[in-house]
Amino acid sequence: MIAAATAATRKGTTQVGYIGSYVWQLRQSVGSRLLLVPGAQVLLTDPDGRVLFQQRADNGLWEIPAGACEEGGDFADAAVRELKEETGLLVRREDLVPFGSLSDPELHTLTYPHGDVMHCFALLFAATTWSGELSPSPDEVSRTAWHHPDQPPAPLYRATAAVLEMHRAFLDTGRFQAR
Repeated sequence: MIAAATAATRKGTTQVGYIGSYVWQLRQSVGSRLLLVPGAQVLLTDPDGRVLFQQRADNGLWEIPAGACEEGGDFADAAVRELKEETGLLVRREDLVPFGSLSDPELHTLTYPHGDVMHCFALLFAATTWSGELSPSPDEVSRTAWHHPDQPPAPLYRATAAVLEMHRAFLDTGRFQAR
């Protein structure tokens, strides 16, 4: 179904990393209907306690780096790959600390500007060590900024607000968070 590929390029938002991905391949068969998609998010924290946020190119909302799993990969693979694709930064698998899982359909069902709908099931990772130069992917990210987690940029994607709350709870209790 070529319509899904065409929809991905409508509105001037060609997503090079998306074309050919597992989700893209599924979209060729199911169009824009709801997909259940596993993925990962990475909350990077610098030595000053600030978190890396990125503003989405398609809707202007601020979030943390995130993305879907690919065939043959796991949550850590998705975290490493998506962080690299979206920000240019490289984190090692062994430096990822899982702190929660976000799957609440009220918070984590996305409708993209071209009509695709996804209910995301994300494993949340924190990291304080990475390498590389910050170089956001212009296909997906308008800009990046480091902010204290209590003062995130606006407009903030509501699922990201939940992730920040879950990370605070994890730091306070040491317990894995699920929502």
